[in-house]
Amino acid sequence: MVPAGRFARWVSNFVTAHGATFHSAGPGLEGRAEDGSWFRASLPFGTVYDGPAEVSDFLDAWTAPADWGLLLARRGGYAVARLHGERIVSSKVGQRHVQGRTKAGGQSQQRFARRRDNQARVAWQAAAEHAGTHLAGLRGPLTVGGDHAGVVAVVEMAGLEDLPQHWISDVPGTPRRASLEAAVGDALSLAVEVHNS
Repeated sequence: MVPAGRFARWVSNFVTAHGATFHSAGPGLEGRAEDGSWFRASLPFGTVYDGPAEVSDFLDAWTAPADWGLLLARRGGYAVARLHGERIVSSKVGQRHVQGRTKAGGQSQQRFARRRDNQARVAWQAAAEHAGTHLAGLRGPLTVGGDHAGVVAVVEMAGLEDLPQHWISDVPGTPRRASLEAAVGDALSLAVEVHNS
């Protein structure tokens, strides 16, 4: 992931390292260097780019959505935010206790598994309540990350399944305020795939 504001410098460094680079466009921006190395950059939120094969035009084609949401969910924690452009206008980060795994066997293991599932369900319900509050009436995209099953459950419980969704990379640990802010940065960054020859 490369923040949009750093991409021009990133491309310049790529050219310095690999030599003259030919650019092509669609559905993102691709660069192929004379040594065989290449990069492929995509705009955030699945935005398709088919303009001129120039870095400046590629960057000018991107603006952050005026109204979009972010939802992170993992067992035991969640973070939800509503954003206007790059600014968080409302958010909530919370935690709920979820039993850890046990090494016990037999009925004890089944009992712990049921308790864990119930606790996770309560955590997802809490996350869905806050998502419903902060993202009510949202029309823009929803960026999501964390435990896949948990995210799907929260999105459905909050009634947000009709929004266009974009997954970000896995959220390490229990979501906290720092995780939320990092996820906002990731959501607004360009996805860049690189192959060095």
